[in-house]
Amino acid sequence: MSEIRLYVTTTEVQAGDVLDVMSEVFGEEDIAIATTEVDEKRDIWEASIYLLLEQEEEITERFQTLLQASFPHLVIQREVIPDVDWIAKSLEGLKPVRAGRFLVHGSHDRDKVRPNDLAIEIEAGQAFGTGHHGTTSGCLEMIEDVLRSRTIRNALDLGTGSGVLAIATAKMRKVPVLATDIDPIATRVARENAKLNGIVSGIAFETAPGFHSDSFRRHGPFDLIIANILARPLIKMAPQLVAHLAPGGTVILSGILSTQRWKVLSAYNGMKLSHIRTIWRNGWVTIHLRRDML
Repeated sequence: MSEIRLYVTTTEVQAGDVLDVMSEVFGEEDIAIATTEVDEKRDIWEASIYLLLEQEEEITERFQTLLQASFPHLVIQREVIPDVDWIAKSLEGLKPVRAGRFLVHGSHDRDKVRPNDLAIEIEAGQAFGTGHHGTTSGCLEMIEDVLRSRTIRNALDLGTGSGVLAIATAKMRKVPVLATDIDPIATRVARENAKLNGIVSGIAFETAPGFHSDSFRRHGPFDLIIANILARPLIKMAPQLVAHLAPGGTVILSGILSTQRWKVLSAYNGMKLSHIRTIWRNGWVTIHLRRDML
């Protein structure tokens, strides 16, 4: 079934404000929301909601209601997204990506795997995270660094996407990993990717919107939490995320534009986490923080 995109066109600052309001209204549902830069020089951005055709009437009404309350001048626009696997199409021919010992590759590049590589085979699919984006490769490098230098007993991959970060953690250290996503399709794809990489146990994949699921209580607290999401949600969820972090635990955060780094650091410093290291990749950053022992 074709997907529908409802969106408004505005400035970067206001797109962020719209996203915040959409997060409050739709944040606990299996509906994707996002902001996208259209024209940097003219400061044109879009704030979007992605939904199925059968949901359009209800979601349009709710979207219109929230806009009338806070942004009455913005007009909802509509786009029908063709039923094409655009991610698969865009990833055709992508080369393997190295990040430390990790090699993320497709099936057509199995011959590129070296004897000491920690190889992760990810096919183009419906879930984000193939290692080619600066945030994913930054996380992979940081995961290797953390797992080499610290004893980790359990880990959480929050917003797992394709599952590549959970798979990387499980491949490097035999520790239990909880991998969650708000999107059930992502959860399914991540589970399939784990099996493709020979991991049949050790990673629990669960669909969990926010921190309301009891999955976090059952599997936590965590020595390592990896969250490759976006800056605004990371800032908003800081208290809940840290509440599930074990004393002395480590946090790896990404999906953060370099210009947003200080806002994210401020939110987590306020939760008594100390900054250890930042990796910079193509305008994005990956941040390593640590919680003091109680």
